[in-house]
Amino acid sequence: MKHIAQIILMALGLSLAATGAQAACQIEYKAKRDKPLELFYDVTTVNAPCPSAEAALRAKLARKGLKLLKVLSKKEK
Repeated sequence: MKHIAQIILMALGLSLAATGAQAACQIEYKAKRDKPLELFYDVTTVNAPCPSAEAALRAKLARKGLKLLKVLSKKEK
């Protein structure tokens, strides 16, 4: 019985570790595009932990030709 409990605890620990590695952050932001001027407000999910999500969002927006103006909120997802 003790052996089964150890296996279950080990499996639970591994699943929690895997979940932490897949952290995502939901970001509410404002962005713009020049020529002609267009302003954007959106909420998106970035596959990065919230402390480093702003850099990932900037890269994501740059690929669309947008510049990040302001992050309004961040929330772990």
